[in-house]
Amino acid sequence: MEAPWFDPNTFGAWFGMIVGGGGGTLCGIWGALCGFLCPRGKGRKVILGGMFVFVVLGLILCGIGLYAFFSGQPYGIWYPVSMTGFLFAVIPGALIPVIRKNYQQAENRRIAAESIRVG
Repeated sequence: MEAPWFDPNTFGAWFGMIVGGGGGTLCGIWGALCGFLCPRGKGRKVILGGMFVFVVLGLILCGIGLYAFFSGQPYGIWYPVSMTGFLFAVIPGALIPVIRKNYQQAENRRIAAESIRVG
């Protein structure tokens, strides 16, 4: 077993406050922004790009957590990193198809409204 990278209790508390609290707040704000912009068909590249950033960040955190687990780090070090990474990768990853569908529906509504105006 390798020596712990950090004190597990201190690391868990700080990681939870900074990444869990800050990242969770950022995800909530991003979700609200998505819920506001998607039905209007606005900000497609920004919203989907941000979701992909969350997924990539989550996969990186999962990789770090798995590395910590297999290198013999204590539970208080590998678990918060792995769990946060898992949540950051899975939740936005599962919402990307829904967001794309919402943007497609908004585009279809825009096209239908144009055809009514012109026709």
